[in-house]
Amino acid sequence: MPLAMNREVFITCAVTGSGATQERSPHVPRSPKQIAESAIAAARAGAAVVHCHVRDPETGKPARDPRLYREVTERIRDSAVDVVLNLTAGMGGDIVFGPAERPLPVNPVGTDMVGATERLVHVAECLPEICTLDCGTMNFAEADYVMTNTPGMLRAMGGMMTELGVRPEIEVFDTGHLWFAKQLVAEGVLRGPALVQLCMGVPWGAPDDLNTLMALVNNVPPDWFWSAFSLGRHQMPYVAAAVLAGGHVRVGLEDNLWLEKGVLATNAQLVERAVGIIERLGAKVIGPAEVRAKLGLTKRAPRG
Repeated sequence: MPLAMNREVFITCAVTGSGATQERSPHVPRSPKQIAESAIAAARAGAAVVHCHVRDPETGKPARDPRLYREVTERIRDSAVDVVLNLTAGMGGDIVFGPAERPLPVNPVGTDMVGATERLVHVAECLPEICTLDCGTMNFAEADYVMTNTPGMLRAMGGMMTELGVRPEIEVFDTGHLWFAKQLVAEGVLRGPALVQLCMGVPWGAPDDLNTLMALVNNVPPDWFWSAFSLGRHQMPYVAAAVLAGGHVRVGLEDNLWLEKGVLATNAQLVERAVGIIERLGAKVIGPAEVRAKLGLTKRAPRG
């Protein structure tokens, strides 16, 4: 297969995520102010898109309080820095089952399963340009935790995103997720050309080997847009791999805490490192205005 390198690349910075990383690095932002400031710094470093979760400001644990999202989005939008806003819609689909012989009732610690409308309250209020749609159910390497996204839930959430005019970033953790994403576009639930994030090396989804990456890339429709990332020490190699395979890239503290062995990173430093890799490959890093034009995004103020 001939090389199909992407010459115009946008960088997404995944600013904080929902994992238990806040105890492992002082640079993982917790409060809305910290999350917004880290996102703004990443944008200044070259990220065209910032992907934001929110956390309890006191404990750092993942949250889905619309007030926290509202503060993050307002702080970013009120800054002098332009950046495309991408909010997660992955929260509220978490089930932790009991032990193998007694899976029910589910474990209330970690279980947070709500309806489609509640999962998108913050998206409807904040109206980001992009929000994520985790396009399938998956076992995670965290005891008996299952990320739960049924076909009915995905059709409901996807339809709401389309109605709101917010572009879904389809999170693909395994091959079947991409298969179902194509089905959602075929049914008209989502509009094409779609935007896909290939999430590599997340246990127990798609492994982060290059054969699996290319199997996914080769099944992305040619008119769709896609990006890819991997975790930890594989984050920067995947910057190069994604560009060489024709895609865009994602970095950030959601996926990797380290700049190099023994050196904890900031989001801005990870973006700067990615910019260097992309430019040394001979590609151009594009900004938020170009991303909006490419993806057909509209920057809007949140609902009053």
